[in-house]
Amino acid sequence: MARAKQMQERRAKSKEDKGADKVVATNRRARFDYEILETLECGMVLTGSEVKSLREGHAQIAESYARIDSGELWVFQMHIPPWSFAVGFGSHDPDRKRKLLAHRKELIQWETKANQQQLTIVPMKIYFKDGRAKIELGLAKGRKRQDRRQAIKERDAKREMDRASKTK
Repeated sequence: MARAKQMQERRAKSKEDKGADKVVATNRRARFDYEILETLECGMVLTGSEVKSLREGHAQIAESYARIDSGELWVFQMHIPPWSFAVGFGSHDPDRKRKLLAHRKELIQWETKANQQQLTIVPMKIYFKDGRAKIELGLAKGRKRQDRRQAIKERDAKREMDRASKTK
């Protein structure tokens, strides 16, 4: 009887794990270099070996950016290395541009905002949601050096206040 209960608990735990988002790569530098105004979740059009490589946790998005060309959203300079077990036909170009999937209304809104306010579309993180590869994009405004210094000062001041409140 106890064995059956343990098996049920394991199954429930594995179902919870499948529902959780598995983060593959994050662009930590983006929040420092840019002021993020809005975020958007998009799907990605990938080949099989790219998905396998992402599942292993291999991707780099630090230098990547997204752009809207002729009504379609594309991400450039995102590096997904070839899957180690892909032979011949399964390999892919690691730095190719990749199409992103988003609703037409969202694309039009972001395109007008980006063009009018001189904003950049920056990839924030890549993750799996319900078994599908997703990318989170941020509509961002670039920070100048002084703005970055101010952000560091504010963050340090907040840490000091948190430390002081914890010690009391």
